[in-house]
Amino acid sequence: MRRAWAFLALLVLFTTACGGDPPEREMQQAQDAIDAALAARADVYAAGELAAAEAALTSAGAAVSARDYRLALNHALDSRQRAQIAAKVAADGMAAARAEADRDITRAAMGVDGMRTRLKSSDVPRLPARIVAAVRTAVADADQRVQEARAALDRSDYKAAQAAAAAANATLTAASRDLEAAGKKRR
Repeated sequence: MRRAWAFLALLVLFTTACGGDPPEREMQQAQDAIDAALAARADVYAAGELAAAEAALTSAGAAVSARDYRLALNHALDSRQRAQIAAKVAADGMAAARAEADRDITRAAMGVDGMRTRLKSSDVPRLPARIVAAVRTAVADADQRVQEARAALDRSDYKAAQAAAAAANATLTAASRDLEAAGKKRR
């Protein structure tokens, strides 16, 4: 009987020293949280937080390999928390990017309309034909980019929408500058 107690005591001591079982459930929860963060586009809008979550999960796996289950558990819990933060940051980032893209598209569309109105003014026919033609081409190009930006917005590609709207705005700014410069030369 004494041997059985000694064996049981050694078994408890050995199990405690190893830290119990690997934290498989917690590691799976961390992986699920990372997958959810990826679905929330954390790779685009919260890349740093997502990388930290992935690194913590990798560290958890390394700790399991080293049979340090307590450290593995800490890393798995850290990974899950970081992934949850990444998902929230991504959601906030997407909302901000959508709002900014929408503002940029509205500004570009208003710029296209403004330039079309300006091209209909009475002083435009007195300007050099090549300048007016170049400005009309620029306005058509800007309008095409506004359409591309709207399409990107519809597919939730906010960075592409912002880039297309910014290109439209840059084209309109250059066209406006050219029109003003041509008007000043005519005076």
